[in-house]
Amino acid sequence: MTTTQTLLVFGATGQTGQHFTRLALEAGHRVRAVARTPAKLTARHDALEVVQGSIDADLDLDALLDGVDGVVLMIGDRVAQQERLVNTEFVRRLVPAMRRSGTRRLLYQAGGLSAAPGKRLMPVLRLVRSTIARSFDGQHRDNEAVMRYLDTEARDLAWVAHRAGIGSDGPSKGVLRRSATWISIGTFVDCAAYNLRLLFDDGAVHSCDGSAYRRGR
Repeated sequence: MTTTQTLLVFGATGQTGQHFTRLALEAGHRVRAVARTPAKLTARHDALEVVQGSIDADLDLDALLDGVDGVVLMIGDRVAQQERLVNTEFVRRLVPAMRRSGTRRLLYQAGGLSAAPGKRLMPVLRLVRSTIARSFDGQHRDNEAVMRYLDTEARDLAWVAHRAGIGSDGPSKGVLRRSATWISIGTFVDCAAYNLRLLFDDGAVHSCDGSAYRRGR
């Protein structure tokens, strides 16, 4: 994507979000980042606008979406999501606002242990989710509810979900590619770079795939 786009980013202060914001700005895009604690955002750039707020606050979504070409959601609150579908509640408010503004592009980052609509996780992933990742089950249930909502009620928008296998903040391990059959454990920077490419990938619209390095299946 070579033309300048204006991106509304939720989760810009997170581990993947910090890289995403930097990469988007380096690519020549404008970024409007919504952050609960703006001071946590390390990027500094003339094309960066930081708005204090959070998805569980009374945000003026119509104002935030003004002039925006694409929305990126890299959000999650493990504690809150144990009790309720925090992200789903927000997406249900966001989608109508996107329709009002004419913003069509949306990327939602889910976890690799969240099942795509109408599909079951591979046995090894189900085992991991029910054992060592059991404390994150609320997040995965929320992610799954978001993807079901998008799949059934928001197909007029050009949305895509990335079921990311995020592992560490180490250096790049290569280029992630969309994969319906395998999920690689990627670094934060590689997942961020993939998210930026995926947002405007027409071939990925309405997909809920994982991502894998070339050596992945």
